[in-house]
Amino acid sequence: MLRVLAVDDEKPLLEELLYLLRSDPRVRSAEGASDATEALRRVTRALESGPGGADGIDVVFLDIHMAGLTGLDIARLLAGFARPPLIVFVTAHEGFAVQAFDLKAVDYVLKPVRPERLAEAVRRACEQLGRSEEAAAAPAAAAEVPVAGAAPAPRRPVTEVTVADRVSDQIAVELGGVTRFVAIADISYVEAQGDYARLHTDEGSHLVRIPVSTLEERWAARGFVRIHRRHLVALARIDELRLEAGTTSVRVGVAELQVSRRHARELRDLLMRQATG
Repeated sequence: MLRVLAVDDEKPLLEELLYLLRSDPRVRSAEGASDATEALRRVTRALESGPGGADGIDVVFLDIHMAGLTGLDIARLLAGFARPPLIVFVTAHEGFAVQAFDLKAVDYVLKPVRPERLAEAVRRACEQLGRSEEAAAAPAAAAEVPVAGAAPAPRRPVTEVTVADRVSDQIAVELGGVTRFVAIADISYVEAQGDYARLHTDEGSHLVRIPVSTLEERWAARGFVRIHRRHLVALARIDELRLEAGTTSVRVGVAELQVSRRHARELRDLLMRQATG
């Protein structure tokens, strides 16, 4: 169960957030701080008491716009600790999402906070905390020496966090603070944007915090091919292959995408096999 600190300099909003958090059975305790100074003092005390201490804090639900230090400033300061608490940003502003996830935020919840959206953030925090605890316990488990003659303990299967994405037909995206699920079959191509990827569909695009290289590996069996360091394309969505003046490009709907030289021959072969298969 989570031990939570909520930080917001608007008292009514802080009280509402605390009410919702305390109503969640996965939250052991939820305390509030109305400014950055109080928040840092509480987190410092929690870190000094240790993970199992009475003042421990597992996750901070953090507003961004506050007097003095902003929530982003607080998150940067906490990142300097050896074992900082998890961060969930709760804000009325959409424009800081990329900065928030660069700071390893677990989630980014938009105000006004809906109970079901906050519950999803709590779920993500619980999962992340569980993974962190497993990772911390792994070295100790590896150092255990088996007793002579004893039967070996059953080995737990190693399961990737993203295994659900590998077998699912959908991918979760954030849109206006709401988690939606986009069918992978509806995605025409993927565009790299740093450590993020923009998924393009007929209806629009969605930014997800997953590198294109990861999607390339996961979706290879679904017919997605890399055509450029910036683009991953659904083979079935390619409408035209164009060869002009020594350059190769493809048309995917209304978009024309450049194909790099290193991928051009492989792409032509794949399209030929698809056409004759």
